[in-house]
Amino acid sequence: MLLSKVLQFVITGVANGAIYALIALGFTLIYNSRQIINFAQGEFVVIGGMAAYTFYVTAHLPLPVALLAAILVVTLLGVAFERFVILPLKNAASISLIIATIGMSIFLRTGAMLIWGKEAMTLPHFFGDKPWNIMGATILPQQIFIIAITLVIVVGMQLFFRLTVTGKAMLAASMNPEAARLMGIRSERMVMYSFAFSAALGAVAGVSIAPLVMMSFGSGAALGIKGFSAAILGGLTNPLGAVLGGLSLGVIESVGAGLISSAFKEAIALIVLLMVLLIKPSGVFGKIGTRRHAR
Repeated sequence: MLLSKVLQFVITGVANGAIYALIALGFTLIYNSRQIINFAQGEFVVIGGMAAYTFYVTAHLPLPVALLAAILVVTLLGVAFERFVILPLKNAASISLIIATIGMSIFLRTGAMLIWGKEAMTLPHFFGDKPWNIMGATILPQQIFIIAITLVIVVGMQLFFRLTVTGKAMLAASMNPEAARLMGIRSERMVMYSFAFSAALGAVAGVSIAPLVMMSFGSGAALGIKGFSAAILGGLTNPLGAVLGGLSLGVIESVGAGLISSAFKEAIALIVLLMVLLIKPSGVFGKIGTRRHAR
């Protein structure tokens, strides 16, 4: 009985952690490209889920088309954010850029409330809601999808950055913008691509969890904090570390809530964040003194 309970906690934690990993990846992409923390990342997740709901329920588009449309909308939103907010502040101090991302977070949250209202929304399960039994524990097909899509994205990003010209240019611009500029790489464009990918990752996370949780305009703050905690845990400069940080945080959160009390679930991410900042600010998989880490 105890084994099945622990297994259940781990399965749930890995599924939740996969979402945190996607959000954390968005944080690391922006940090490596522009050395700032994008506090609007959680809002990208929420808008992705709520836009998918609108396309599917209101516009009556087929579910796959609705999901892709939502991801595209949020990706374009990320590009617009970079072009009209971040780019004009390219010579500003990092703190000014961080404040700009906080302002964008508030703007997007308010906009979501005006567009969708205060009611929570959810999508149907992509592959049905009949759980699978694994050694006494259960897992939903939607959770399997979340884990699988995270794995596909992580592998795809590694191949993109290692094998494509654009990916290598983004890495070069993140490691040394001045040298990359001398080599003919347009660093500003690489930053725009980073914001686009970051927003797309947030949207994928949003549409993936929409069948499991009720999405509302105010959900972004909690998701953003958990993604940020995962990124800090794994190391803001290390994308693969951020993925491991997300999975670790999900398991810690699930096991802690199951064995101690569910009342502590929302606080666990903050506790982990504070402990990492106090013990090893560079993150478990980060490197002290590393300005940018290319993976």
